[in-house]
Amino acid sequence: MEKSQRCNKDTNTNIGFCLLPSELIQNILFHLCIPEIIRMKLLNKFVLNTISDQTFIRQLNHGSQRDTWIFVYTRRWRRDNGVLHGFSNRSVRWFKIPVNEILTGEVFPGEDLYLLTASGNFLLFASNTHSGILAVDLVDKSVRRINSCPLGPRGTSSWRRSGMKLVPDPSNPSHFRFMFAEMVNNRPVLFTYHSNTTTWTTKEAEEVNNWGFKKNNNVFLSLSNRPHESTVMSVDDVDGSMINRFPTILRPRMNQDAIRGCPSSVGFSRNDLESQLLHIHGDEYKVVIRLDTIELSKLKRMKSLEVWEISSNGEKWELVSRAPSEVISNKLCGVMMGCLERRLGVIRVALMTNREGLWNIIWLDYDKEKDKWEWVPLPHCRFLQGSNMAGISFSSGLTFSL
Repeated sequence: MEKSQRCNKDTNTNIGFCLLPSELIQNILFHLCIPEIIRMKLLNKFVLNTISDQTFIRQLNHGSQRDTWIFVYTRRWRRDNGVLHGFSNRSVRWFKIPVNEILTGEVFPGEDLYLLTASGNFLLFASNTHSGILAVDLVDKSVRRINSCPLGPRGTSSWRRSGMKLVPDPSNPSHFRFMFAEMVNNRPVLFTYHSNTTTWTTKEAEEVNNWGFKKNNNVFLSLSNRPHESTVMSVDDVDGSMINRFPTILRPRMNQDAIRGCPSSVGFSRNDLESQLLHIHGDEYKVVIRLDTIELSKLKRMKSLEVWEISSNGEKWELVSRAPSEVISNKLCGVMMGCLERRLGVIRVALMTNREGLWNIIWLDYDKEKDKWEWVPLPHCRFLQGSNMAGISFSSGLTFSL
């Protein structure tokens, strides 16, 4: 009886929604995220036709492509089917995205997947089992296996988050380029996969004088990070073709006084348990987080958070901003990891924290032009509890194909 009443109520609601003026229906849809709109397609033929309208799609994409998503992939067990959750800065809840349904028939039973990176409609997963890469299109619900890279099979431990970049094709959201930098025989090499031709290209980076360096719309890929110097590959990607252009190597240095007492530049310093550093690299920026160990406890407190940027000539790291105390508010944390990206003038940082076995995510935005910090509130991450992390990534907004 109760089920029948609920079905009748849902049916009446659907009919009532469809009786609204089409302009009002479109306005309601413009305020939804893409995963919600995809579900609305199943409502009835009238709503499907509204969503499929080319003019509506153009207007929707114009707004949604400015969204920022964060994706978290978790597993209960190593060979267990993973679960993907996503959150948009325009939404108020986590979306459980049925990535396993998309992968059905495309992956082998028990295949061990790890989320490498994401951008636009695409997520890249690395397979430990078969040492390959899978590209998943969340909107078209399609999967493609990427041909083995020129370096051969690679497990997830071989990939460095700050050394890779997924770049959607702005003219065709169904295509992308995947770039990663690697030292091969002590030489810096850029590997690029082009989805439109399903081929890899390889280019060795050049050592150039920093005075000739210009940032433009360059892509920055981290090769190595030592206590006082980093090796970063700069890729001139103004038009996406890179024809007749080669990546260049930058070696920005960090002032020794800036990291006094903390000799490690990646991860935690083991030499000073009272004052530890965590560096997170992404694009031409890095975030430096100072942690203090709480007395008689394994927990750490976030003491400060700074954003550093590669200078205009590529020679050094320059301090951009320190997060105000009210933003970090001495947050307690255990183990920490994170990711960083710069897009549309905003530097975004996601920090994974663990306090006494309970995972949580902290999302911070820094608008460089406005010199403004913002803490992005996230709904409770209940799905993290009892699960193992299998990847986290920021991503640009999802869009529909025209």
